[in-house]
Amino acid sequence: MTRLVGSLVGLVSMASVLVQATLDPHDIDFVMHADRAANDSLLWGTYRPNLYFGTRTRFPESLMTGLIWFDGGEFQGFQRARHACDQGDGLNGYGYHQHDGRSYGMQQIKDGPSNVQITTEFIKVPGGDHGGDWGVRIRGEPMNSQVPSTTTIIFYAGLEGQGSMDIVSKLSRKGLKSPIQIEGDTPDLGDFEIEIVDGPLNVSPEQGIDQDLSRTQWWGLQVKEGDIWRAKDIIMPRLLMSAREKIAKGSPEDAMAHPYSYFTLDNTLTEEEDEVANMYAFQKIFHGQFQFDVIFRSASSPKKLSNELMGPKIKEKSNEFQARFETTFHLKEKGFSDKEIEFAQFLLSNMLGGIGYFYGSSIVDRSHGPLQDEESFAGEPLSPQYTSPQSLFTATPSRPFFPRGFYWDEGFHELVIGKWDNDLSLDIIKHWISLIDENGWVGREQILGDEARSKVPSEFQTQFPHYANPPTLYLAIKRYVDRFTHQQGAAMMEGSGATTMSSFDDPAVLRNFHLENAVLGHAWLDKVYPKMKLNWEWFRKTQRGHLARFGRKTSNQEAYRWRGRTAEHTLTSGLDDYPRGEPPNVGELHADLMAWMTFATRLLKDIATELGKQEDAQQFAQIELDMLENLDALHWNEEQQAYCDQTVEDGKPVHVCHKGYLSLFPLALGLVPADSPKLGAILEMIRNEDELWSPYGLRSLSASDEYYNTGEVYWRGPIWINMNYLTLQGLYNNYMNTPGPYQKRAKEIYTELRNNIINTVYKDYAQTGYVWEQYSDSTGKGQRSHPFTGWTSLVLLIMAEQYS
Repeated sequence: MTRLVGSLVGLVSMASVLVQATLDPHDIDFVMHADRAANDSLLWGTYRPNLYFGTRTRFPESLMTGLIWFDGGEFQGFQRARHACDQGDGLNGYGYHQHDGRSYGMQQIKDGPSNVQITTEFIKVPGGDHGGDWGVRIRGEPMNSQVPSTTTIIFYAGLEGQGSMDIVSKLSRKGLKSPIQIEGDTPDLGDFEIEIVDGPLNVSPEQGIDQDLSRTQWWGLQVKEGDIWRAKDIIMPRLLMSAREKIAKGSPEDAMAHPYSYFTLDNTLTEEEDEVANMYAFQKIFHGQFQFDVIFRSASSPKKLSNELMGPKIKEKSNEFQARFETTFHLKEKGFSDKEIEFAQFLLSNMLGGIGYFYGSSIVDRSHGPLQDEESFAGEPLSPQYTSPQSLFTATPSRPFFPRGFYWDEGFHELVIGKWDNDLSLDIIKHWISLIDENGWVGREQILGDEARSKVPSEFQTQFPHYANPPTLYLAIKRYVDRFTHQQGAAMMEGSGATTMSSFDDPAVLRNFHLENAVLGHAWLDKVYPKMKLNWEWFRKTQRGHLARFGRKTSNQEAYRWRGRTAEHTLTSGLDDYPRGEPPNVGELHADLMAWMTFATRLLKDIATELGKQEDAQQFAQIELDMLENLDALHWNEEQQAYCDQTVEDGKPVHVCHKGYLSLFPLALGLVPADSPKLGAILEMIRNEDELWSPYGLRSLSASDEYYNTGEVYWRGPIWINMNYLTLQGLYNNYMNTPGPYQKRAKEIYTELRNNIINTVYKDYAQTGYVWEQYSDSTGKGQRSHPFTGWTSLVLLIMAEQYS
C-alpha cells in the first residue's frame, strides 16, 4: 500500500480520502494503516494552533506549508503577526463554516486588530499514485472598509527528511512575478509542483526599498530537521533584520509612514556550504481586498487541478455539503432557522477541522508497577522517560488551548464524527485502540513530540501507567455497533447483499464501507475486540476497589476507584475538581467509575455476541449483573436518594454524597430500570432548581452543595455540554420512550432541557462568535477556553435528536 504522506490540502481529516486512490480494496484492515497525511492550522484547522495549511505530516519525509500575516499599514502591526491562534490574540472569531471531512472546507478568520477578514477555501481532488491534487484559495477584505487596509501575507513551504524542492520561476532581486512555480519530489509524494497564482483584482504598492512590491518577495534557506513548524520564529527575525538595515539607510519617518516597504524578505537564497534550502517563504503585500491561490499538483494525477477550476469546484463542493448536511441531520425539516442551521454547520465543520495527526515520543513514568497502591510509593521522586515514537489520528477539544488527543474527550467527539462519516470515525477509533499497550493501558492525554509538548505545562506532560480515564471510546463503539446492526438488519429485510467493490469509488460508499459491508464490519470489530477486552481487564486489575479490607460485605467483588487522586483533584475521572472524599485514601470507591465499567461490560457482551464468542458473552453477562448489583449495594444512599462515592473514616466505609454529574451516570448510561424508584428520585434531583436545574442547562454540582462555586469553580457548578448530552441521551433512549411510571416526567424534563441547552449555546455563539468549554449556570455565558469545538459540538446532535 502506498504511504499516504503529505499529498493533501491542509487538513488531516482529509487523509482518509487518499485511501480512495491508493488502497487495495481487498485489504479489510486499511483504516488501521498509520500512514496518514496531516497538517495543523488555524486556517485549515487541526490539532494545534499554528497557521499551517497545505500538506503536513509527521513522518520523516514531510511537506509542510503554512501562512503568516500581519497589518502592513502600521509599524506596530509587525508585533501582531499571526501564525498561531491564541485566546489572547484579540481575534473576533474564527472557524470553519463548512467542512466535509475529506475534500472541502471553508473558514473565516476575523482579525479586527489587523482590520482584515480572511476567508480560506480548499478542495482536494484524489487521483494517481500519491493521493492527488489540492488547492487553497485565500481571500481577504477589510473588516472596516472606511479605514485604509494593508495586509502582509507570507506563505511558506518546507520539506523535512528526504527529497528536494526548488523555485523554478525566474529569480529576481525585485521579486517574483505571478504565477510562481515550485517543483519538488519526495519518496512518498513522488514528483510534484506547487503554483501560487495572484487574483486578477489585487492592488499592491509598487515601489519598495529596491524592490517591486507588486511582485512576491521571497527567501530560501535550510531549516534543521524537525523545526519547520517554528516557521514564525525563523521568518519574523529575518523581517526585523531587513527593516533595521533599510531604516539605517533611509528615513525613520518614511518607515513609520510606509512600514510595509521595510518589513520585507530580501529575495535571497541562504545556503551555507554543504547546505541545500528546504524551506521557501513568499511574501505578498496587498491594499484592500485580495485573493490568491496555492495549488499542489502531483505528477501522477491524471487530471490536473488548475486556477481556472478552483472557483467552480469550490461552489460544487459547497452545494454538496449543504445538501448532505440536511439529509443527515434534518434540521430544516425540524423547523430550525437558516441562522441556527449555519450555527449547526459551524459545530460539525470545526469538529472535522480539529482533526489532526500526531507523531512522536511521549513521556511516561514506569518506575512503579501498575498494581502498586499510591501509598506504597508516595513522596518518591518521579522517573519520567521518553517512549519510542507513536502515531495518533485524532480529533481535539480546542485548537488553541487543548491541541492534542484526550481519551476522555475522544469518545464524545466520535459521536459527532461517526454520524457524519462512519469510516473516518472508525479510523480514528482504531488509532486510539492501537495505543493500548501490552498491559491494557492507554495514556489519558496524548502529548506526542516536541511540537505538541510546546503547548503543555511541564508538570502535566508525564503519564503514569496506573492512571485511567473514562473509557468514552466505548460510547462511540456502541454507536457504531448500533448503526451496523441496524444497517445489516435493514439489508436483510430488503434482501440486498453487501456493497460491491465496483461501487468503491463512490464517496458515500467510502464513508460507510464498514456499515454496508458485513464482512468488513465484523472484521473491524474482530480487530478492535481483543484490545478493548485487554483494556477492560486492565481497569479491573488496576482500578479495583478494596472490599474485605475495609469490612465491606457484598456477594461479589465488583468495586472500583480512580487512582491518582490528590487533595483537590481526581483528574483521572475527567471531572477534575469535583468534590470527593477527603483526604484521599485507598479505601475510596467511586460511583462514576462503577457506572463506566458496567456500561463497558455490557458493550463487550454485545460485541462478543455479535462475533459469536459465546463463552466471553456469558462471562460478561454475569459480570454485568454483579456490577449492577454492587452499583446499588455500594453506591445508592437511601437518605440522600442519590448515587454517591464511598470513602473510609476511622477504618469504616461511609458514603460521600455530592449531588451533581457524578449522580447522573447510572441514568445517563442507561443502567437504571425504567420502573425503578431510583429513577424517579434522580429525575426530581435533575429538575430541582436548588440542585442541578438551571435555565441554561444542568449544573455540574448541586447549588445546595457546600462546595458549589468554590475553589477553581471548574466542575463545581458550571454547565458542561458532554454531560448534558449524556443525560439527554439517557432520557431519550431509555426512559421517555419506554413505558413506565416515570415516562411522562422523563419526557417533560428532556424537552425542556434540550431547549435550554440549544438556546444557551446558540445565543452565546451569536453574541461572541465562539462556542465555549463550559457555560455559567447563572448567566448562560460561555466560559474558559474558546473556541471549544470538541464535545460542545454535541449540540448539533441535540438539535437533530440523534442519540443512537
